[in-house]
Amino acid sequence: MMSMTCHNLDFGFTKTVFDLYACGCSSNASFCRSSVRNYAKSSSSSRKLVDRRRGIALCRVSSTNTPATLLSGKVAQGVPPLLELKEESRGPISLKNLFELVADDLQTLNQNLQSIVGAENPVLMSAAEQIFGAGGKRMRPALVFLVSRATSELAGLKELTTEHRRLAEIIEMIHTASLIHDDVLDDSNMRRGQETVHQMYGTRVAVLAGDFMFAQSSWYLANLENLEVIKLISQVIKDFASGEIKQASNLFDCDLKLEEYLLKSYYKTASLIAASTKGAAVFSGVDSTITQKMYEYGKNLGLAFQVVDDILDFTQSAEQLGKPAGSDLVNGNLTAPVIFALEKEPKLRDIIESEFSEPGSLNEAIELVKSCGGIERAQELAKEKADLAIQNLLCLPESAFRLALEDMVLYNLERIV
Repeated sequence: MMSMTCHNLDFGFTKTVFDLYACGCSSNASFCRSSVRNYAKSSSSSRKLVDRRRGIALCRVSSTNTPATLLSGKVAQGVPPLLELKEESRGPISLKNLFELVADDLQTLNQNLQSIVGAENPVLMSAAEQIFGAGGKRMRPALVFLVSRATSELAGLKELTTEHRRLAEIIEMIHTASLIHDDVLDDSNMRRGQETVHQMYGTRVAVLAGDFMFAQSSWYLANLENLEVIKLISQVIKDFASGEIKQASNLFDCDLKLEEYLLKSYYKTASLIAASTKGAAVFSGVDSTITQKMYEYGKNLGLAFQVVDDILDFTQSAEQLGKPAGSDLVNGNLTAPVIFALEKEPKLRDIIESEFSEPGSLNEAIELVKSCGGIERAQELAKEKADLAIQNLLCLPESAFRLALEDMVLYNLERIV
């Protein structure tokens, strides 16, 4: 088990956000009803959902559970399913509607990305165009913009700063660089339904392209001249490497613990999202209590996203995933559904430890994961992280931007409905 010194990685449970509705505290948060009405009209969130959120008490809730609760793999008792909210909506939440509030910000970001990479090397520029143009959701920079605007209200800012916008660009570059390197390490030929950079240009170019983007993002990061954010984002790059090393050292390890899986998921996914949301709050100039809550929001959202992605690896087709189904499992990367299924099915261990040497063994392993309840238990884990993420948002004034941040959590869960 790797020791952690840089972040507060509490993977335990707390009360869910829904427990706060009846806590009886008073709230003095400002509420821009016109903004929420406009957002609600353009999104799939129902009026009932908006109305339920009015008057939510802004209070702190202490955890009454320990990390051991989560690590045992048991679902917390009395946790109301977050997906019940979806039943009140008129339809599924779409990223297009969620990002409508920051559409202009994202358009400016898209225009800047390729010029930031630089045009002095045609091969690297071509590689950057391939990955930036591969249909990415721009979720991380969108989160930067949403948190920036939500926290700017607290600080009295009327417009985003140059630092906010540069942070979003840096975050997307780092994410893109990590995807290029991930595809090399995993020998993936497809990403979002298109050929990967290393498939088109070779491993050498792909590695150099990823390295270049990491270096370029670090240069822009240093020029932000904010030591707190520099340390925060620099740690993310270190976390990426730690996550890859941790994953590589645990391939086909059927004794992998849920705690180790969550730590690896933090390193590879949640760390960057947490840094994105906290960094945005830092540049808004809000106090450290708020910035830490935004960090926790990003961390829990990131963990929930990773768990959902790992579920979809078993439940979606290769066409839907944009990569081969079951690719993590066949490569020996054991995720939450597998860890849960291994607790009930000894035969699954035998198949995995044989590294799928027998014909048809991969499909058999996938069916065992499904039949042993691995998918359902992973869904509960994703919901628990989602509850925590929404609870972390209660420190913000109610607004269209906070509502979009909440709906981002619900959107993620809808991917597994």
